[in-house]
Amino acid sequence: MKLRNIALSLVLAAGLATAAEKPNILLVLVDDMGWGDLNINVPATCADGTVRPPSISTPSLAQMAEQGVQLRRHYTAAPVCAPARASLFSGTHQGHTEVIRNNSFDAALENSHTLASVLREAGYATALIGKWGIGGGMESGGTPTTAAAWPTLRGFDYFFGYNNHLAGHRHYAKEESNADPETGMNAVWDGDKVITPDLDNCYSTDLYTARSKKWIADHVQANPDKPFFLALTLIAPHARLAIPSAPYPKGGGLKGGVQWLGKPGKMINTATGKWDSYIYPQYRNNAAWERYADKRFGGGAQGAIASAQRHATMITRVDDAMGDLMQLLKDLKIDKNTFVVFTSDNGPHNEPGAVWGNKEHPAPAQNPAFFRSYGPMDGIKRDLWEGGLRVPCLVYAPGIIKENYNSDFPSQFHDWMATFADLAGVPKPMRCDGVSLLPALQGNEAAQKDGVVYSEYNFGGGMAQYQDYAENKKGRVRGEQQVLMFRADDGRYLKAIRTNIRSAEDDFEVYDVQADSHETTNIAARYPGIQEKLKAAVLHTRRAYDYTRDPAAGRRNNGCGGFRHYDMTLVPADSPGETKPGLAMRQLRTTCPWVPEFDTLPGAAQASASVVADPAAVELPAGSVTEFKGYINVPEQGHHWHFYLTLSNVPGTRAYIKMHNFQLVDADFNYTPGTTVNESSAINTDEAIADKTGKKGIPLKAGKHAVTITVVQGPTAPGKLKLEWNKGPQGGRQTPVSAVPADSFSY
Repeated sequence: MKLRNIALSLVLAAGLATAAEKPNILLVLVDDMGWGDLNINVPATCADGTVRPPSISTPSLAQMAEQGVQLRRHYTAAPVCAPARASLFSGTHQGHTEVIRNNSFDAALENSHTLASVLREAGYATALIGKWGIGGGMESGGTPTTAAAWPTLRGFDYFFGYNNHLAGHRHYAKEESNADPETGMNAVWDGDKVITPDLDNCYSTDLYTARSKKWIADHVQANPDKPFFLALTLIAPHARLAIPSAPYPKGGGLKGGVQWLGKPGKMINTATGKWDSYIYPQYRNNAAWERYADKRFGGGAQGAIASAQRHATMITRVDDAMGDLMQLLKDLKIDKNTFVVFTSDNGPHNEPGAVWGNKEHPAPAQNPAFFRSYGPMDGIKRDLWEGGLRVPCLVYAPGIIKENYNSDFPSQFHDWMATFADLAGVPKPMRCDGVSLLPALQGNEAAQKDGVVYSEYNFGGGMAQYQDYAENKKGRVRGEQQVLMFRADDGRYLKAIRTNIRSAEDDFEVYDVQADSHETTNIAARYPGIQEKLKAAVLHTRRAYDYTRDPAAGRRNNGCGGFRHYDMTLVPADSPGETKPGLAMRQLRTTCPWVPEFDTLPGAAQASASVVADPAAVELPAGSVTEFKGYINVPEQGHHWHFYLTLSNVPGTRAYIKMHNFQLVDADFNYTPGTTVNESSAINTDEAIADKTGKKGIPLKAGKHAVTITVVQGPTAPGKLKLEWNKGPQGGRQTPVSAVPADSFSY
């Protein structure tokens, strides 16, 4: 079998939108909503013989699906919020995020391209309303002056919400227990001002929805010709099962629904009644629920119902908010030119969240088994099995995508950067691991380019033991987990997974999750040689970085603690067969504000093509983008190969190098022309200690390794690149730094 890692093809449709046609983009991210919490995903019958669970009322989301597309195999980057959000906003999967992996809450997102910075460069107004949690600062803290990755430092023009992830567990910022010693309250920020003292009785879903409606309406009135990107990151149904204080106001849009009043003590129109008190009528005294709970949970039925009432109320409140927002788009007459994405950061949780000192406001633990929130799958938050990794995802964009369509194309969070860039008519950054999903969303699956679905995550303990889990999951140890999707020769997208990893030699299990959603039948044995190919594919897809901690920064989690057992495993060489000397070169006279994936450049098909013996000998024309592609022959194996890139001192010059499909050298976002950078992550991390980086290097086997070098030459003068290498210490010996010789290149 020929293994085709679905990361290999990264091509966008270039130049989709003219300046006047760029759609607004509204990204709504909820917290811990399971695939099965969406009522259209609840099966009529349960094939495994278990009792069919009740469904939660989500009519607005169902209508959104009817009028748009449901991505039924959309995956979060990681099964917990911080790394998932880091990958979403950076456009990189968890094998390439340089700081935030595992549970590094409140670490600072590296200073590189983000969804917001790319769209702002494309002419969009940008805003983040809701939870951030990747801004830096102590785990319980972070201010505009102490958080290295404050949203306005990562491409957003405006920020309203929680920077601190623990404060983001509080659905009532003023009334619930304090989680932010740096400010002395659960800090909700409006720009650089804390407004928590004014937020009497403000339920989080209502607060952030009302502020989003106000921001959108104000923007459209003031700047009708300027497209906007709004990331609305709601915290429901995460953490404590806190519920609203009043019914959702009727109607929606400009005149109805939740409204921003902006008055201290009365900031929104639902700041009434008793906080944490309102359960939707359909979830109270529900006889069908009583019968179901008695049969399913026996003596624990009443406790299960109590948590289910709260959880369902939180989900339906989110649904009301989505209906409200969709009506706003219609009222403003921008619904035909707004691209709306609704998704969740990971699978369902089973936690009560942190809250103390409120005897009248209990915090029952969420029970994902009640609604079968994990759907016809196994796994919840912190599992890389389908229930923890696959998330609900709906897209609404009349006139841009197909209506009432379900796509089973496997996609992941980093694909949104590529998709949004495509919508905005700009090339995607080469650093981005994603592909544009527009062909799949338009129903043209045959034209959809394969992307990469990859995740790695480490967490102790074992899985839950819900009765509808397959026997191979109940209580299964998590530990270090790794997932890679690949496409088999027959066209099926298969999932390779290994858990509790102890060695790079641990085998993968392989599942056809379309036919076997519970992942019960490991089909790896059907594919001879698959283990060797999978182990090579994951090493070609991800890499280790110089994870450092800077004690002077005073931040608890400013390093990611992302060590993996396979970090120092030698990356295998390719077997390309007979090759020719030199590298294939493509060149286009154009400019770009970042190093682009060459094929996404408008006019890429008309680029000049040739073969060059040595990229260092090529004079790069002013105002050009040049791609060199082929192989670099590593003469001997080593655990610490270092690569050094220097570009001419011409403003606007930048470059990016990939080896196989992993990031090798990044001289893009923060690069200063004329300086030398190496494979260290230091260039993109605010907290890295300069003299402690660059020690790890890249572990490589001898042989030919695929390489792509892309250079954006500044517009004022031509220039050249210099590529050097050396083999780092191993057995006390370190080779001197020298130019990569021309005879090392082939194509």
